[in-house]
Amino acid sequence: MFAENESLLKILREQCADGPLSYRDYIDTVLYAEGCGYYQQNTLRVGRQADRDFYTAESLGKVFARLVVGAAENLLGADLAQKCTFIEIAAEPGHSLLDSLDKHPFSNNRVIRLGEPIVADGPVVIFANEWLDALPFHRLVFKDGQWRERAVYFEDDALTETLLEEPTPAAQSAIENLTTDIEDGYQLDLPLDAEAALADLLTQDWSGLLLLFDYGKTREALLQDCPNGTARTYHKHRVDGDLLDLPGQKDITCDVRWTALKTQLEAAGFEDTTLESQESFIVQRAAQAAEAIVSTSAGQFSADRQTLMELIHPANMGQRFQVLWGRR
Repeated sequence: MFAENESLLKILREQCADGPLSYRDYIDTVLYAEGCGYYQQNTLRVGRQADRDFYTAESLGKVFARLVVGAAENLLGADLAQKCTFIEIAAEPGHSLLDSLDKHPFSNNRVIRLGEPIVADGPVVIFANEWLDALPFHRLVFKDGQWRERAVYFEDDALTETLLEEPTPAAQSAIENLTTDIEDGYQLDLPLDAEAALADLLTQDWSGLLLLFDYGKTREALLQDCPNGTARTYHKHRVDGDLLDLPGQKDITCDVRWTALKTQLEAAGFEDTTLESQESFIVQRAAQAAEAIVSTSAGQFSADRQTLMELIHPANMGQRFQVLWGRR
């Protein structure tokens, strides 16, 4: 049994004092409230250990780093890569992608932790692994012929779901572009903060390569294949759909909207904007690095080769994760 996060619950009660709280604001609080939000606590979240909540491609170590670096060199060319600063967004505290490598080809590297201001300029490689899915999102449900925004409030000292009388302005703007030809009860999780964060990054004066690794779906898939939405929690390597359970002690996430993100890149003048599975990205863009990992251990057991297979195998991370990349 886990103790409740009383500091966080106090904040939530204060926020709900004047009425229900949109899921977007609730998620923002439980993830980022100073000192007590999930991402603001001094705890270890990522890794295979039983006391961690989830693991990522980056937590698998140097193999993933070699593949990302190899892909960046391939996509930019060695000469241009050497002029670029490698910027990693949303690295876990105390770690970065390039930490596991003895050397790298870039002129410099910089790490921006989750929640820190994101600033980029000049020639860069901007890399982010599961950055956008860590941002708050709105939750909608189609009910009685219209999209309604879901919210939370306290009832008998327990967090409970409800619907807002009117959607928040950000949600309303998105609703205007959503179909109403959909079944009653269909749920949609809208990661609008992720799209706003990318929009801000794209307005900055930088050139080079953008690599976004994450899990997401196209607009069509989100509106056809996910009637229960995509929101979920991660806690001790268990996935759950109850976003109100143990606030501040579980990661809360949803799939990003790849269609919207890809459109943003194209509108910002990116060339070769491509969305592909992680498997396809590694096989096509990091082929030389992948081949080196395989050939080095030919004929014998290799932990690095096993990690490579986990990263590209369709039953593991190969299809579950996607990569959106482009150059400008």
